[in-house]
Amino acid sequence: MNKKNKVIGYATGVFDLFHIGHLNILKNAKENCDYLIVGVTVDELVAYKGANAIIPFEERLKIVEAIQYVDEVVPQTSMDKMAAWEKLQFNKMFVGSDWKGTEKWNDLEEEFAKVGVEIQYFPYTKGTSSTHLKNVFNQLLKS
Repeated sequence: MNKKNKVIGYATGVFDLFHIGHLNILKNAKENCDYLIVGVTVDELVAYKGANAIIPFEERLKIVEAIQYVDEVVPQTSMDKMAAWEKLQFNKMFVGSDWKGTEKWNDLEEEFAKVGVEIQYFPYTKGTSSTHLKNVFNQLLKS
């Protein structure tokens, strides 16, 4: 696909225990761009949340690659979103609404505005999250 004059979107995530919330974000992102690039967080970087992914990186990558809304998958090896932009040259970045208004994302909005990138926030799907699923699994393992 010729990316010139197309809206290139970028979304990132761990995508551990892939669920309907992940699918909704990717579907919504694709509806708002012509070409969707998804950064899947490598196992080493998942530790920034003080946790480990249950599903190994290579498997999470293959799952996301198989999603019909995704045009390209790249490893997310750094939390530096501007470095990702320099490499991928996206026009829009898609993020969960729980980040909206935080100091980090307010700063990123200002930085990205200087290079013409729009940040679009999507609400999380209520009632499901990887953290919730992991907690349920942990409770089951303890019983």
